[in-house]
Amino acid sequence: MADYLVFQLYGPMAAWGDIAVGEYRPSFAHPSKSAIIGLLAAALGIRRDEEERQNTLVAACYFAVRVDSMGALLRDYHTIQVPSSGTATKPKKFHTRKAELADSNLNTILSSRDYRCDAVYTVAVTLRDNAFFSVEKIAGALRKPVFTLYLGRKSCPLAFPLAPQVVSAETVKDAMCTALVPDELKSLILEKSYLAYWEGEHGGYAREQVITRRDEPLSRKRWQFSDRKENFATVSREEGKPCISA
Repeated sequence: MADYLVFQLYGPMAAWGDIAVGEYRPSFAHPSKSAIIGLLAAALGIRRDEEERQNTLVAACYFAVRVDSMGALLRDYHTIQVPSSGTATKPKKFHTRKAELADSNLNTILSSRDYRCDAVYTVAVTLRDNAFFSVEKIAGALRKPVFTLYLGRKSCPLAFPLAPQVVSAETVKDAMCTALVPDELKSLILEKSYLAYWEGEHGGYAREQVITRRDEPLSRKRWQFSDRKENFATVSREEGKPCISA
């Protein structure tokens, strides 16, 4: 048996990152580990520049995600005005956005950013034995977070309570099944099956595939990430019915 922290994520828009090259900013279809760690760190009041505390949190957590509804893909086209950066010997420095836009030499940056709309996720987090905090402490922080929580990007606020619960279970699947999807979100769950992603060997699902994802935070200061292994399974809605009925 292990203690799991189980909570839900829902918002009209969410963005979970991916390897970004050039002007295109893609998004995974489900939360990345870096996004979940960032959410927990914000709730606990761990700043990005607190490298040691960030790394300790990363090392302590295993997490899993149940995709109750994948939502719809939205691709947003951006045009952004930016001032010239100057030269190597005379770089320009701006301290506010107002100062940037007041510059006489403005350029335009183009970008496309992906979002998931009306997606519903259930997240389970368990801790290693040497963690310096408990799942109960994290649950309390999610109820009263120190910093504002959002779904991947600051433009993606939460639209439903996280409803954190601490449960004891043998597997991730058993822990997930204790978290029932509220009636208000059931109309968004239309798929005949759901997707499950988890770390470790105690998923409780019939593993179909092991996926390599580059979303293990190495340094928040330098924005560096490493690879990790994630298990994957597709679960029929009938098999998972106890997990979504109220």
